[in-house]
Amino acid sequence: MRIITGKYRGRHFEVPRSFQARPTTDFAKENLFNVLQAYLDFSEEPTALDLFSGTGSITLELVSRGCGHVVSVELDVRHHRLIKQFVDKLQDTAAMPVRADVFQFVAKCREQFDFIFADPPYTLPQIPELPDIILGRNLLKDDGLFVLEHGKQNDFSAHPRFVEHRSYGSVNFSFFQ
Repeated sequence: MRIITGKYRGRHFEVPRSFQARPTTDFAKENLFNVLQAYLDFSEEPTALDLFSGTGSITLELVSRGCGHVVSVELDVRHHRLIKQFVDKLQDTAAMPVRADVFQFVAKCREQFDFIFADPPYTLPQIPELPDIILGRNLLKDDGLFVLEHGKQNDFSAHPRFVEHRSYGSVNFSFFQ
């Protein structure tokens, strides 16, 4: 896994082959961040929430590009430990890995974010409800952006806060504001 651009551009991190996480591909991640430039001004050090963090790929990219504060939520103890190791290697205090169930974290969180990213397992039964769950908790700032990564079987275009959909191979991103 590598960081594509920003202050940590080109840094590589080894993810054990035994991990079951499905990191966002470099191709999809690069295209996602190209689109994000139209929504987020990284020079203003936006705040971000990375849900279902997996290997921490999105968290590391967000920190590298200039986010001032990134909360990375992952339940799996091994994945959380790995994300913490990656963050420690960067010695960057902007990233805060949290080991927690995403649904419990979201229910208790009182912070608001400029950007929220969620990359749940594609088989998660609650995927259709995730936009309502996340957006209904008032976690997103008024001009913020929520991006949900999902499989091709999900279609969120009828959601009232849906903005756009992008597809990169088998990776789909739905954008909400």
